[in-house]
Amino acid sequence: MLKNLGIGTGRRKTSVARVYIREGSGTITVNGKALAQYFPQGEHVLMVKQPLMATDSETKFDILINVYGGGIHGQAGACRHALARALCQTDHSNYANLRSNGYLTRDPRMVERKKYGQAGARRRFQFSKR
Repeated sequence: MLKNLGIGTGRRKTSVARVYIREGSGTITVNGKALAQYFPQGEHVLMVKQPLMATDSETKFDILINVYGGGIHGQAGACRHALARALCQTDHSNYANLRSNGYLTRDPRMVERKKYGQAGARRRFQFSKR
């Protein structure tokens, strides 16, 4: 049976990611696919791997990620947040390094809700004098 060394939940915009860290050789699986297959842009692959690079643990663990909601960029940010939290759980000495790089901070920016009597969140309907 596989034992999870660390579990982390990360969020960004409307995306939520759950990360499970297990002993292994460095395989990263996102929703049943390889990391590069799920995130085709290199920018997003790099974003997900940032906490691993900061803690020098790219080949120490196998990582299983479940992510849903939002778009591709929000999902990559949620994965990074969750992975950083899970790495802190495995070894608390990683905390200072991950905190100083900003990987443990949840990005609070979300889409503002649409208000009644308006065309959008802030845009008003066109005013007509006559």
